[in-house]
Amino acid sequence: MYSLLLINIDGDFKKGYVVKNISIFIILTFFFACAGIVADASPTEADSLSHEDFTSYSTCNRCHAITTSQWEGSMHYHAFDDPFYQEELKLASEETNGSLDVFCTRCHIPVSVVSGQVPPIDNPDISEEADEGVGCDFCHSVKESSEIGNGGYAVAPSETKYGPFDDSESTFHESQYSEFYTKSEYCGMCHQITHPTSGVVLDDTYQAWSEGPYAEEEVQCQDCHMTPGITEFEANPGRAGSGAPKRDHISVHNFAGANVFVTGILGEDDHKEMAIKRLQEVATLEVNIPENAQPGEEVAIKVSITNSGAGHNLPTGLTEARQMWTQVDIKDSQGREIYSSGNLDEDGNIENGIIYWALYSDADGNHTQKLWEITDVISDNRIAPESTAVEVHNFTVPEGVVDPIIVDTKLLYRSAPQHLIDELFEEKEYEVPTVEMESVKGGINGEVESEGTPGFGSIVGLISLLTVYLFRRKM
Repeated sequence: MYSLLLINIDGDFKKGYVVKNISIFIILTFFFACAGIVADASPTEADSLSHEDFTSYSTCNRCHAITTSQWEGSMHYHAFDDPFYQEELKLASEETNGSLDVFCTRCHIPVSVVSGQVPPIDNPDISEEADEGVGCDFCHSVKESSEIGNGGYAVAPSETKYGPFDDSESTFHESQYSEFYTKSEYCGMCHQITHPTSGVVLDDTYQAWSEGPYAEEEVQCQDCHMTPGITEFEANPGRAGSGAPKRDHISVHNFAGANVFVTGILGEDDHKEMAIKRLQEVATLEVNIPENAQPGEEVAIKVSITNSGAGHNLPTGLTEARQMWTQVDIKDSQGREIYSSGNLDEDGNIENGIIYWALYSDADGNHTQKLWEITDVISDNRIAPESTAVEVHNFTVPEGVVDPIIVDTKLLYRSAPQHLIDELFEEKEYEVPTVEMESVKGGINGEVESEGTPGFGSIVGLISLLTVYLFRRKM
Protein backbone atom coordinates (compact mmCIF):
# COMPACT_ATOMS: atom_id res chain seq x y z
CA MET A 1 0.00 0.00 0.00
CA TYR A 2 1.17 3.46 -0.79
CA SER A 3 -0.30 6.92 -1.03
CA LEU A 4 0.46 10.30 -2.49
CA LEU A 5 0.02 13.61 -0.70
CA LEU A 6 0.36 17.23 -1.68
CA ILE A 7 1.17 19.94 0.82
CA ASN A 8 0.40 23.37 -0.52
CA ILE A 9 2.40 26.42 0.44
CA ASP A 10 -0.07 27.18 3.23
CA GLY A 11 0.77 23.88 4.90
CA ASP A 12 -2.57 22.06 4.34
CA PHE A 13 -2.53 18.32 3.63
CA LYS A 14 -4.71 16.91 0.87
CA LYS A 15 -4.82 13.33 -0.36
CA GLY A 16 -4.53 11.99 -3.90
CA TYR A 17 -4.83 14.03 -7.07
CA VAL A 18 -5.81 17.26 -5.43
CA VAL A 19 -4.91 20.89 -5.63
CA LYS A 20 -5.20 23.97 -3.50
CA ASN A 21 -8.28 26.15 -3.82
CA ILE A 22 -7.94 29.55 -5.35
CA SER A 23 -10.07 32.64 -5.42
CA ILE A 24 -11.75 33.08 -8.78
CA PHE A 25 -11.42 36.54 -10.22
CA ILE A 26 -14.34 37.43 -12.46
CA ILE A 27 -12.80 40.20 -14.51
CA LEU A 28 -13.91 41.35 -17.96
CA THR A 29 -10.93 43.61 -18.57
CA PHE A 30 -7.68 44.25 -16.70
CA PHE A 31 -6.93 47.89 -15.95
CA PHE A 32 -3.67 48.68 -14.20
CA ALA A 33 -2.76 52.22 -13.20
CA CYS A 34 0.73 52.30 -14.69
CA ALA A 35 1.47 56.01 -15.05
CA GLY A 36 2.98 56.82 -18.42
CA ILE A 37 2.64 53.22 -19.59
CA VAL A 38 -1.04 52.37 -19.96
CA ALA A 39 -2.70 55.34 -21.61
CA ASP A 40 -6.25 56.56 -21.81
CA ALA A 41 -6.78 55.41 -25.40
CA SER A 42 -8.98 52.94 -27.23
CA PRO A 43 -7.59 49.68 -28.63
CA THR A 44 -7.13 49.68 -32.38
CA GLU A 45 -10.26 48.16 -33.85
CA ALA A 46 -10.37 45.31 -36.32
CA ASP A 47 -10.48 46.33 -40.00
CA SER A 48 -9.60 49.94 -39.19
CA LEU A 49 -6.25 50.07 -41.03
CA SER A 50 -4.73 48.84 -44.28
CA HIS A 51 -2.04 46.22 -44.65
CA GLU A 52 -0.24 48.78 -46.81
CA ASP A 53 0.25 50.90 -43.69
CA PHE A 54 2.79 48.31 -42.50
CA THR A 55 6.22 47.23 -43.72
CA SER A 56 7.10 43.55 -44.18
CA TYR A 57 9.94 42.08 -42.16
CA SER A 58 11.87 41.38 -45.37
CA THR A 59 12.38 45.14 -45.57
CA CYS A 60 13.39 45.38 -41.90
CA ASN A 61 15.88 42.58 -42.51
CA ARG A 62 17.98 44.80 -44.78
CA CYS A 63 19.30 46.76 -41.80
CA HIS A 64 18.33 44.55 -38.87
CA ALA A 65 19.52 41.15 -40.09
CA ILE A 66 20.68 39.86 -36.70
CA THR A 67 17.44 40.81 -35.00
CA THR A 68 15.21 39.33 -37.70
CA SER A 69 17.28 36.12 -37.75
CA GLN A 70 16.61 35.74 -34.02
CA TRP A 71 12.88 36.37 -34.51
CA GLU A 72 12.55 33.91 -37.40
CA GLY A 73 11.61 30.56 -35.94
CA SER A 74 10.44 32.00 -32.62
CA MET A 75 6.95 31.48 -31.25
CA HIS A 76 6.19 35.11 -32.15
CA TYR A 77 7.13 34.29 -35.75
CA HIS A 78 4.96 31.14 -35.61
CA ALA A 79 2.16 32.68 -33.54
CA PHE A 80 -0.44 32.05 -36.24
CA ASP A 81 0.85 29.02 -38.17
CA ASP A 82 1.54 27.04 -34.98
CA PRO A 83 -0.21 23.71 -35.83
CA PHE A 84 -1.53 23.24 -32.27
CA TYR A 85 -3.01 26.74 -32.25
CA GLN A 86 -4.41 26.28 -35.76
CA GLU A 87 -6.32 23.14 -34.84
CA GLU A 88 -7.75 24.71 -31.69
CA LEU A 89 -8.66 27.88 -33.61
CA LYS A 90 -10.52 25.88 -36.28
CA LEU A 91 -12.45 23.94 -33.63
CA ALA A 92 -13.26 27.10 -31.65
CA SER A 93 -14.44 28.85 -34.82
CA GLU A 94 -16.69 25.92 -35.76
CA GLU A 95 -18.22 25.52 -32.32
CA THR A 96 -18.82 29.25 -31.75
CA ASN A 97 -19.90 30.12 -35.30
CA GLY A 98 -16.86 32.36 -35.64
CA SER A 99 -17.78 34.60 -32.71
CA LEU A 100 -14.28 34.36 -31.22
CA ASP A 101 -12.28 34.60 -34.45
CA VAL A 102 -11.20 38.20 -33.90
CA PHE A 103 -10.69 37.68 -30.17
CA CYS A 104 -8.28 34.76 -30.74
CA THR A 105 -6.40 36.14 -33.73
CA ARG A 106 -5.98 39.66 -32.35
CA CYS A 107 -2.76 38.65 -30.61
CA HIS A 108 -1.69 35.82 -32.93
CA ILE A 109 -1.71 37.72 -36.24
CA PRO A 110 -2.40 41.35 -35.33
CA VAL A 111 -1.72 43.12 -38.64
CA SER A 112 -4.21 40.80 -40.36
CA VAL A 113 -6.86 41.67 -37.81
CA VAL A 114 -6.44 45.45 -37.80
CA SER A 115 -6.28 45.42 -41.64
CA GLY A 116 -9.39 43.27 -41.98
CA GLN A 117 -7.71 40.28 -43.66
CA VAL A 118 -8.51 37.93 -40.78
CA PRO A 119 -11.15 36.72 -40.33
CA PRO A 120 -11.72 34.56 -42.27
CA ILE A 121 -9.16 32.51 -40.38
CA ASP A 122 -8.20 30.65 -43.57
CA ASN A 123 -7.95 33.64 -45.91
CA PRO A 124 -5.89 32.41 -48.92
CA ASP A 125 -5.30 35.95 -50.18
CA ILE A 126 -3.58 37.33 -47.10
CA SER A 127 -0.89 39.92 -47.87
CA GLU A 128 2.81 39.60 -47.09
CA GLU A 129 2.67 42.41 -44.53
CA ALA A 130 -0.26 40.82 -42.73
CA ASP A 131 0.95 37.21 -42.79
CA GLU A 132 3.79 37.58 -40.28
CA GLY A 133 2.50 36.34 -36.96
CA VAL A 134 3.71 38.90 -34.45
CA GLY A 135 6.07 40.86 -36.66
CA CYS A 136 8.59 43.69 -36.58
CA ASP A 137 6.56 46.63 -37.87
CA PHE A 138 3.52 45.80 -35.80
CA CYS A 139 5.51 45.62 -32.55
CA HIS A 140 7.46 48.79 -33.24
CA SER A 141 4.33 50.70 -34.28
CA VAL A 142 2.52 50.15 -30.99
CA LYS A 143 2.40 53.64 -29.54
CA GLU A 144 0.61 52.82 -26.32
CA SER A 145 -1.68 50.37 -24.59
CA SER A 146 -5.20 51.22 -23.58
CA GLU A 147 -5.47 48.27 -21.24
CA ILE A 148 -3.65 45.19 -20.03
CA GLY A 149 -4.70 41.96 -21.69
CA ASN A 150 -6.87 40.75 -24.57
CA GLY A 151 -4.80 42.60 -27.16
CA GLY A 152 -5.35 46.06 -25.75
CA TYR A 153 -2.84 47.68 -28.06
CA ALA A 154 -3.15 51.00 -29.85
CA VAL A 155 -1.06 50.63 -32.99
CA ALA A 156 -0.16 53.66 -35.12
CA PRO A 157 1.82 52.61 -38.22
CA SER A 158 3.80 55.48 -39.68
CA GLU A 159 7.34 56.45 -40.63
CA THR A 160 8.12 56.62 -36.90
CA LYS A 161 9.19 53.41 -35.19
CA TYR A 162 9.20 53.18 -31.39
CA GLY A 163 11.85 51.51 -29.27
CA PRO A 164 13.97 51.56 -26.10
CA PHE A 165 16.69 54.03 -27.21
CA ASP A 166 16.47 57.82 -27.04
CA ASP A 167 19.26 58.50 -29.57
CA SER A 168 18.46 56.16 -32.47
CA GLU A 169 18.94 57.38 -36.01
CA SER A 170 17.92 55.77 -39.28
CA THR A 171 17.97 56.79 -42.93
CA PHE A 172 14.85 54.69 -43.60
CA HIS A 173 12.50 55.70 -40.78
CA GLU A 174 12.15 58.06 -37.87
CA SER A 175 12.91 56.67 -34.40
CA GLN A 176 11.32 57.61 -31.13
CA TYR A 177 12.06 56.48 -27.59
CA SER A 178 9.20 54.92 -25.63
CA GLU A 179 9.53 53.81 -22.02
CA PHE A 180 6.66 51.44 -22.75
CA TYR A 181 9.08 49.15 -24.60
CA THR A 182 11.13 48.60 -21.44
CA LYS A 183 8.18 47.60 -19.25
CA SER A 184 6.26 44.38 -18.65
CA GLU A 185 3.04 46.19 -19.48
CA TYR A 186 4.05 45.95 -23.13
CA CYS A 187 4.08 42.15 -22.90
CA GLY A 188 0.93 42.20 -20.79
CA MET A 189 -1.11 43.43 -23.74
CA CYS A 190 -1.29 39.85 -25.02
CA HIS A 191 0.16 37.71 -22.22
CA GLN A 192 -2.90 38.24 -20.05
CA ILE A 193 -6.12 36.76 -21.38
CA THR A 194 -9.59 36.98 -19.87
CA HIS A 195 -12.54 35.06 -21.31
CA PRO A 196 -14.70 37.66 -23.10
CA THR A 197 -18.02 36.43 -21.68
CA SER A 198 -17.38 34.40 -18.51
CA GLY A 199 -14.63 36.71 -17.26
CA VAL A 200 -12.41 33.78 -16.20
CA VAL A 201 -8.70 34.54 -16.43
CA LEU A 202 -7.27 32.07 -18.94
CA ASP A 203 -3.67 33.33 -19.04
CA ASP A 204 -2.41 35.16 -15.95
CA THR A 205 1.24 35.57 -16.94
CA TYR A 206 1.26 39.36 -16.51
CA GLN A 207 -0.94 39.28 -13.41
CA ALA A 208 1.29 36.72 -11.66
CA TRP A 209 4.33 38.88 -12.43
CA SER A 210 2.65 42.12 -11.30
CA GLU A 211 1.57 40.61 -7.97
CA GLY A 212 4.87 38.89 -7.27
CA PRO A 213 8.41 39.61 -6.07
CA TYR A 214 9.87 40.29 -9.52
CA ALA A 215 7.63 43.31 -10.03
CA GLU A 216 8.60 44.57 -6.56
CA GLU A 217 12.26 44.27 -7.57
CA GLU A 218 11.51 45.99 -10.92
CA VAL A 219 12.61 42.95 -12.89
CA GLN A 220 10.74 43.18 -16.19
CA CYS A 221 9.70 40.45 -18.63
CA GLN A 222 12.29 41.76 -21.08
CA ASP A 223 15.10 41.17 -18.55
CA CYS A 224 14.65 37.40 -18.83
CA HIS A 225 13.04 36.87 -22.24
CA MET A 226 15.00 39.39 -24.31
CA THR A 227 18.54 38.80 -23.03
CA PRO A 228 20.94 35.84 -23.33
CA GLY A 229 20.36 35.18 -19.62
CA ILE A 230 17.83 32.47 -18.83
CA THR A 231 16.63 33.26 -15.31
CA GLU A 232 18.43 36.56 -14.96
CA PHE A 233 19.48 39.55 -17.02
CA GLU A 234 22.61 39.14 -19.12
CA ALA A 235 23.92 41.94 -21.31
CA ASN A 236 24.09 41.45 -25.06
CA PRO A 237 26.57 43.99 -26.48
CA GLY A 238 26.12 44.84 -30.13
CA ARG A 239 24.39 47.03 -32.69
CA ALA A 240 20.66 47.35 -33.28
CA GLY A 241 21.21 47.66 -37.03
CA SER A 242 23.83 48.17 -39.72
CA GLY A 243 25.63 51.46 -39.16
CA ALA A 244 24.15 51.85 -35.66
CA PRO A 245 26.40 52.64 -32.67
CA LYS A 246 27.67 49.79 -30.56
CA ARG A 247 25.74 49.54 -27.31
CA ASP A 248 26.19 47.72 -24.02
CA HIS A 249 22.96 45.82 -24.56
CA ILE A 250 20.75 45.02 -27.54
CA SER A 251 17.57 43.10 -26.78
CA VAL A 252 17.53 39.65 -28.33
CA HIS A 253 14.39 38.74 -30.25
CA ASN A 254 14.10 34.96 -29.98
CA PHE A 255 11.68 35.40 -27.05
CA ALA A 256 12.62 32.01 -25.62
CA GLY A 257 9.88 30.38 -23.59
CA ALA A 258 8.97 26.76 -22.87
CA ASN A 259 7.43 25.55 -26.13
CA VAL A 260 9.46 22.48 -27.00
CA PHE A 261 6.51 20.78 -28.71
CA VAL A 262 5.69 23.26 -31.48
CA THR A 263 9.27 24.35 -32.15
CA GLY A 264 10.09 20.66 -32.57
CA ILE A 265 7.18 20.06 -34.96
CA LEU A 266 8.25 22.99 -37.11
CA GLY A 267 11.92 21.99 -37.15
CA GLU A 268 13.07 25.09 -35.27
CA ASP A 269 15.84 23.22 -33.49
CA ASP A 270 17.65 26.28 -32.11
CA HIS A 271 14.47 27.58 -30.51
CA LYS A 272 13.62 24.11 -29.24
CA GLU A 273 16.99 23.86 -27.51
CA MET A 274 16.53 27.31 -25.96
CA ALA A 275 13.16 26.19 -24.59
CA ILE A 276 14.66 23.04 -23.09
CA LYS A 277 17.46 25.00 -21.42
CA ARG A 278 14.94 27.47 -20.00
CA LEU A 279 12.86 24.65 -18.54
CA GLN A 280 15.97 23.13 -16.99
CA GLU A 281 16.93 26.38 -15.28
CA VAL A 282 13.62 27.56 -13.92
CA ALA A 283 12.91 25.25 -10.95
CA THR A 284 14.71 23.64 -8.05
CA LEU A 285 13.95 20.09 -6.93
CA GLU A 286 14.68 18.96 -3.38
CA VAL A 287 14.11 15.39 -2.16
CA ASN A 288 14.32 14.37 1.51
CA ILE A 289 15.10 10.64 1.84
CA PRO A 290 15.63 8.75 5.13
CA GLU A 291 19.01 7.10 5.45
CA ASN A 292 17.66 3.75 6.64
CA ALA A 293 14.42 1.77 6.67
CA GLN A 294 13.54 -1.84 7.57
CA PRO A 295 11.11 -4.27 5.89
CA GLY A 296 7.57 -3.52 7.05
CA GLU A 297 8.43 0.09 7.89
CA GLU A 298 6.42 2.91 6.34
CA VAL A 299 8.60 5.49 4.65
CA ALA A 300 7.78 9.07 3.65
CA ILE A 301 9.63 10.73 0.76
CA LYS A 302 9.26 14.52 0.81
CA VAL A 303 9.62 16.24 -2.57
CA SER A 304 9.84 20.04 -2.76
CA ILE A 305 9.54 21.98 -6.03
CA THR A 306 10.58 25.65 -5.92
CA ASN A 307 9.84 28.17 -8.64
CA SER A 308 13.33 29.60 -8.40
CA GLY A 309 13.73 31.21 -11.80
CA ALA A 310 10.41 32.38 -13.27
CA GLY A 311 8.74 35.72 -12.64
CA HIS A 312 5.34 34.13 -13.27
CA ASN A 313 3.59 30.95 -12.18
CA LEU A 314 4.92 27.52 -13.15
CA PRO A 315 3.64 26.58 -15.58
CA THR A 316 2.18 29.66 -17.27
CA GLY A 317 0.35 30.54 -20.47
CA LEU A 318 -2.94 28.90 -21.34
CA THR A 319 -2.67 26.37 -18.55
CA GLU A 320 -5.69 24.26 -19.41
CA ALA A 321 -3.08 22.28 -21.35
CA ARG A 322 0.38 22.93 -19.87
CA GLN A 323 1.45 20.17 -17.45
CA MET A 324 4.30 20.01 -14.93
CA TRP A 325 4.56 17.02 -12.64
CA THR A 326 6.91 14.81 -10.62
CA GLN A 327 7.74 11.24 -11.50
CA VAL A 328 8.89 9.17 -8.52
CA ASP A 329 10.21 5.64 -9.04
CA ILE A 330 11.40 3.56 -6.10
CA LYS A 331 13.07 0.20 -6.71
CA ASP A 332 15.47 -2.09 -4.93
CA SER A 333 18.95 -2.72 -6.31
CA GLN A 334 17.64 -5.68 -8.35
CA GLY A 335 15.09 -3.49 -10.16
CA ARG A 336 12.07 -4.71 -8.17
CA GLU A 337 9.42 -1.96 -8.20
CA ILE A 338 8.36 -0.75 -4.76
CA TYR A 339 6.54 2.48 -5.59
CA SER A 340 5.68 4.42 -8.73
CA SER A 341 4.05 7.81 -9.33
CA GLY A 342 3.81 10.07 -12.37
CA ASN A 343 4.76 7.61 -15.11
CA LEU A 344 3.00 7.64 -18.48
CA ASP A 345 0.74 4.76 -19.45
CA GLU A 346 0.61 3.32 -22.97
CA ASP A 347 -1.77 6.10 -24.05
CA GLY A 348 0.43 8.87 -22.67
CA ASN A 349 -1.69 9.58 -19.58
CA ILE A 350 0.02 10.50 -16.29
CA GLU A 351 -0.60 7.77 -13.74
CA ASN A 352 -1.12 8.46 -10.02
CA GLY A 353 0.71 11.78 -10.04
CA ILE A 354 0.22 15.37 -8.97
CA ILE A 355 0.01 17.63 -12.01
CA TYR A 356 0.68 21.35 -11.64
CA TRP A 357 -1.84 23.13 -13.87
CA ALA A 358 -5.22 24.84 -13.87
CA LEU A 359 -8.48 22.90 -14.23
CA TYR A 360 -11.55 24.60 -15.69
CA SER A 361 -15.22 23.74 -16.03
CA ASP A 362 -17.94 24.48 -18.57
CA ALA A 363 -21.46 25.76 -17.90
CA ASP A 364 -22.56 22.28 -16.77
CA GLY A 365 -19.73 22.02 -14.26
CA ASN A 366 -17.80 19.46 -16.29
CA HIS A 367 -14.05 19.65 -16.77
CA THR A 368 -13.17 21.11 -20.16
CA GLN A 369 -9.99 21.92 -22.06
CA LYS A 370 -11.85 23.96 -24.66
CA LEU A 371 -11.04 27.57 -23.82
CA TRP A 372 -14.21 28.89 -25.40
CA GLU A 373 -16.38 26.72 -23.11
CA ILE A 374 -14.78 27.80 -19.83
CA THR A 375 -17.07 29.41 -17.26
CA ASP A 376 -15.33 28.63 -13.98
CA VAL A 377 -12.10 27.51 -12.34
CA ILE A 378 -12.12 24.14 -10.62
CA SER A 379 -8.64 24.36 -9.13
CA ASP A 380 -5.18 25.78 -9.69
CA ASN A 381 -2.05 24.46 -7.98
CA ARG A 382 0.62 26.13 -10.12
CA ILE A 383 3.66 27.39 -8.24
CA ALA A 384 4.03 31.15 -7.78
CA PRO A 385 7.39 32.95 -8.17
CA GLU A 386 9.87 32.08 -5.39
CA SER A 387 7.28 29.75 -3.83
CA THR A 388 7.51 26.05 -3.06
CA ALA A 389 5.08 23.15 -3.41
CA VAL A 390 5.68 20.04 -1.32
CA GLU A 391 4.58 16.48 -2.02
CA VAL A 392 4.78 13.50 0.34
CA HIS A 393 5.08 10.02 -1.15
CA ASN A 394 4.46 7.14 1.30
CA PHE A 395 5.27 3.46 0.84
CA THR A 396 5.98 0.38 2.94
CA VAL A 397 9.33 -1.38 2.57
CA PRO A 398 8.53 -4.92 1.37
CA GLU A 399 10.07 -8.13 2.68
CA GLY A 400 12.99 -9.50 0.72
CA VAL A 401 14.15 -6.11 -0.51
CA VAL A 402 17.72 -6.01 -1.78
CA ASP A 403 19.50 -2.88 -0.59
CA PRO A 404 20.09 -0.15 -1.41
CA ILE A 405 16.59 1.09 -2.18
CA ILE A 406 16.86 3.56 -5.06
CA VAL A 407 14.67 6.66 -5.09
CA ASP A 408 14.62 8.30 -8.54
CA THR A 409 12.71 11.59 -8.77
CA LYS A 410 12.17 13.75 -11.87
CA LEU A 411 10.41 17.04 -12.46
CA LEU A 412 8.79 16.87 -15.90
CA TYR A 413 6.96 19.20 -18.29
CA ARG A 414 4.98 18.97 -21.50
CA SER A 415 3.00 21.49 -23.52
CA ALA A 416 -0.22 19.44 -23.60
CA PRO A 417 -1.66 16.06 -22.61
CA GLN A 418 -1.20 13.43 -25.30
CA HIS A 419 -4.93 12.75 -25.50
CA LEU A 420 -5.64 16.40 -26.35
CA ILE A 421 -3.19 16.34 -29.26
CA ASP A 422 -4.59 13.00 -30.43
CA GLU A 423 -8.10 14.46 -30.45
CA LEU A 424 -7.03 17.53 -32.42
CA PHE A 425 -4.88 15.59 -34.88
CA GLU A 426 -7.07 12.60 -35.67
CA GLU A 427 -4.34 10.43 -37.12
CA LYS A 428 -2.29 10.64 -33.89
CA GLU A 429 0.30 12.49 -35.87
CA TYR A 430 2.40 13.91 -33.05
CA GLU A 431 3.89 12.57 -29.84
CA VAL A 432 4.14 15.30 -27.23
CA PRO A 433 7.71 15.46 -25.91
CA THR A 434 8.29 15.31 -22.18
CA VAL A 435 11.12 17.52 -20.91
CA GLU A 436 13.08 16.54 -17.82
CA MET A 437 13.47 19.81 -15.94
CA GLU A 438 15.32 18.45 -12.90
CA SER A 439 16.20 15.04 -11.49
CA VAL A 440 17.44 13.73 -8.17
CA LYS A 441 18.49 10.17 -7.32
CA GLY A 442 19.21 8.94 -3.81
CA GLY A 443 19.29 5.78 -1.73
CA ILE A 444 17.92 4.19 1.44
CA ASN A 445 20.12 1.67 3.25
CA GLY A 446 23.07 2.63 1.10
CA GLU A 447 24.42 5.38 -1.08
CA VAL A 448 23.31 5.94 -4.66
CA GLU A 449 25.08 8.31 -7.00
CA SER A 450 22.84 11.20 -8.00
CA GLU A 451 22.97 12.29 -11.63
CA GLY A 452 21.00 15.51 -11.57
CA THR A 453 19.69 17.18 -14.71
CA PRO A 454 21.94 20.04 -15.85
CA GLY A 455 20.10 23.00 -14.51
CA PHE A 456 19.51 24.92 -11.38
CA GLY A 457 21.27 22.57 -8.95
CA SER A 458 19.63 19.20 -8.29
CA ILE A 459 20.14 18.35 -4.63
CA VAL A 460 19.44 15.32 -2.48
CA GLY A 461 18.38 16.24 1.05
CA LEU A 462 18.04 19.77 2.39
CA ILE A 463 18.81 22.72 0.15
CA SER A 464 19.46 26.19 1.41
CA LEU A 465 16.73 28.46 0.08
CA LEU A 466 19.08 31.29 0.95
CA THR A 467 21.23 30.20 -1.99
CA VAL A 468 18.23 30.46 -4.30
CA TYR A 469 17.40 33.85 -2.84
CA LEU A 470 20.89 35.20 -3.44
CA PHE A 471 21.10 33.73 -6.93
CA ARG A 472 17.97 35.55 -8.04
CA ARG A 473 19.34 38.84 -6.74
CA LYS A 474 22.45 38.72 -8.88
CA MET A 475 20.25 40.37 -11.50
